[in-house]
Amino acid sequence: MFRLGSLRIVQFIMAANSSSTSSKSGGKPSTPSAEQVVATFQRMRQEQRSMASKAAEFEMEINEHSLVIETLKEVDPSRKCFRLVGGVLVERTVKEVLPALENNKEQISKIVESLNTQMQVKGRELTEYRERYNIRLVGEDDKQGKADANQSKESESGAPKGGTGVLVS
Repeated sequence: MFRLGSLRIVQFIMAANSSSTSSKSGGKPSTPSAEQVVATFQRMRQEQRSMASKAAEFEMEINEHSLVIETLKEVDPSRKCFRLVGGVLVERTVKEVLPALENNKEQISKIVESLNTQMQVKGRELTEYRERYNIRLVGEDDKQGKADANQSKESESGAPKGGTGVLVS
């Protein structure tokens, strides 16, 4: 069974899904200002970072669960153990706790897989957004700058220019 914190996890995942789907729905607005482009890009990057942070946190929980499961497998199943449930320490036996821990570990693994999929989708969205608005990050190597210069020369020669050329720190 999920812990109380798992409700927050599900809400986090649902919020991430709704933010990515809400940005896709609706008509295309007129060309946004450079400030709006930067703000949207930074918001998208922050969403991806928070997903990565949450996934790392869950990976640590999976490792902790694995450690406890491996330890309990070597113990007599009728032995008394204690488990923290909703902030309350309850007395159980190993044979009662072990399946619950394995189930929790499996559920957390599914959540991590879901977060990783969402991070990949968000990464593709970020890449598309960067290309659409010609966003460059401060500190990108000079090779990228030279490629952008070549692209702008092509744009001057009659090809339509795509984007606003925004520089993001």
